[in-house]
Formats: sequence, structure tokens, C-alpha cells
Amino acid sequence: MPSFSRRQLVLLVLLTLIWGLNWPVMKQGIAHYPPLTFRALSLLLGLPIIGMVVVYQKASFKVPRSFWPMLLVLAIPNMVLWHSMMILAIPNLSSGRAAILGYTMPIFSAVFGGLFFRDRLPARAWIGVAAAAIGVLLLLWHELEALGSRPFGVSLMLVSAASWAIGTQLLRRTRIPVPLITLSFWMVAIGAAALTLMAVIFEGSQFHVPEGAALFGVLYNGFLALGFAQVTWFFLARNLPPVASTLSVMLIPVIGLFSGSLWLGEQLHWQDWTAVVLMMVAIASVLLPSGKKQG
Repeated sequence: MPSFSRRQLVLLVLLTLIWGLNWPVMKQGIAHYPPLTFRALSLLLGLPIIGMVVVYQKASFKVPRSFWPMLLVLAIPNMVLWHSMMILAIPNLSSGRAAILGYTMPIFSAVFGGLFFRDRLPARAWIGVAAAAIGVLLLLWHELEALGSRPFGVSLMLVSAASWAIGTQLLRRTRIPVPLITLSFWMVAIGAAALTLMAVIFEGSQFHVPEGAALFGVLYNGFLALGFAQVTWFFLARNLPPVASTLSVMLIPVIGLFSGSLWLGEQLHWQDWTAVVLMMVAIASVLLPSGKKQG
């Protein structure tokens, strides 16, 4: 199992906090605002921030023409499908449970890696996957009956998680000869264009300038969840093995769950606390050194 550098750990902590707190932010933001429009505005706000980073790093925006089909293949699961289906699912679920379902992604990623990419995972990685899976089931304990009557939201969130998992696997294995920040810019640009088109088609008549919680949510998502955290995620997913970069952020839905409880009054049970321990086991399975000495 890989060890994390200090820089990777710092980025991981910031990513975890920003994305974890974002679930109740999104839930409250789209309570009275069209979801696709909310996400499109967030992406459009985050895009110039990433562009400024490209300029600051003196990187080029140019992507060789022959690699654009590959770039599109990466952007569809990582950006278009994940962001559109996730934001449409949230109104049908509590913020905490939406976060939990969204972060079944590491389980999908490990399974896809074994089935399609011939990943050979050590035993403790599978222990982490199992712990995360049990944690998800426990966190959904009191929602199963309600979820059964909400197949639309559940299905969308699970499909979006599976899409993100495929995108993470592809991102790890695809090599496009451009800086990572340039790749991030164009992936976010493709996602922003796609969601803007969907928002115009399906929600054009509902558009209005966001105010209050919607405005705060758009700003939070644009500057932090997308402008900073999305690029950070691409960096971690690109530079760490898939199971490490995915299982290591399993604390995000835990933060989403408890912040939703404190912020939105969503009720917690003993299963939630037990699941926290299991999520920590999942994190430890990839964060702790393997104990093998290098000769």
C-alpha cells in the first residue's frame, strides 16, 4: 500500500472538509432553486478560477487535437454524468444519505478495478472496501424503507457514483501530454458546457438570479468545491492508486452526515456512530504504512 506525502495529506484534509460540508450546502442551496442551473452556475464560476491557476503556473491551455476524443471520454464520467445525476438526486434524499450513496464510489472503483483493469489488491485493501460497504449499509439503516419508495433519487445517486468510479479509473490510466491543471480546466469546461445546455433546455423558464442560501451555495461550490477541491481531487486520483485515492476520502460522507444533522436537523442513530468507526477502518487501510521496510 502507498504512503502519503505531507503535501498529499494536507490536500486530502482540505478536500475532505470542503466536500464533506458541501452536502448540506447543496441541499439547502437547491431547496428553492433549479438544481441543474445551480450546478451549472457553480461550474461556470469555478472555471475561471482554474483558468487563473493555469496562467499562474505558466501552463498552456492547448491540448493536441488527437487527444480531444480521449479528453471527452474522461470528462463524461468524471464531470458530466457525476455532476448532473448527483445534483438531480439530492432533492429526493436527505443530505447525509445523499453523501453516503455518492461515496459508494470507492466500492464501485475497487470492483471495477478488479473486473476490468485486473487490479490485484492486497488483503487489507479489500478489508477497507468491506468496512466501507458495511458502513454504507449501517448509515442507510433507517432509510431503507423510505429509499424503497424513492427509486429515482437512489438510482441516480448510485449510477452517478459508479460513473465517478469509472472516471477515476480512467483518469489514473490515461496519459494526455498536457499539465494536470490544463486537463482539469478542459474537463470542468466540458462539464460546465454540458450542464449549462441541460439547464437551458430543462430549467430555462425557472431561471432567476440566486439569492440567500442559493447564492451562498453557488459561491461555496464555485470557489471551494470546484475551484479548489475538484483540481485537488484530480491531482490525488492521478498520483495515487485508485483504491488509495478513493477509500482515503471515505470520511467525506461522515462529515456530510453529521454536518447535515447539525445544520439541517437530520436525525442520527447508533448505526451512524458505528459506521464512523468502520469508515475510519477503511481510511486506515490505505493511509497507514504497510510496515514493509525498503531494502
